[in-house]
Amino acid sequence: MATIAGLVHLRLHVHQANSLKDKRRIVKSFKTRLSNAFNVSVAEVDGLDSHRTVVLAVAMVGNDKRYVEGSLQRIVNVAADERDMVLADHEIAWL
Repeated sequence: MATIAGLVHLRLHVHQANSLKDKRRIVKSFKTRLSNAFNVSVAEVDGLDSHRTVVLAVAMVGNDKRYVEGSLQRIVNVAADERDMVLADHEIAWL
C-alpha cells in the first residue's frame, strides 16, 4: 500500500489587517474553510508576529499522488483567489 503525503507552504499578505487581532480573525476563517473543503491539516508556521504576513503549511495524505497533487493545486488556486489576502508565493513538497 502506497501512502503519499503532500505539503504546500502558502506565503500570504493580509492587506486588510491593521493589527494581529485582525490578521488572526482573517487567517482563522481561511484555515477553517480550507480544512472543511479539502479535509486537510492547516497550521500557521511563520509570520506569527507580523500583522500583514502569514505563512501557512497545508498537509494532505492519500494513496493517489495525482489526487493529492490536484487537491494541493486547487488549494493554491483558492488562496490566489482569496479577497482578504494576496498569495505572494507557494511551494509544494512531497514527504
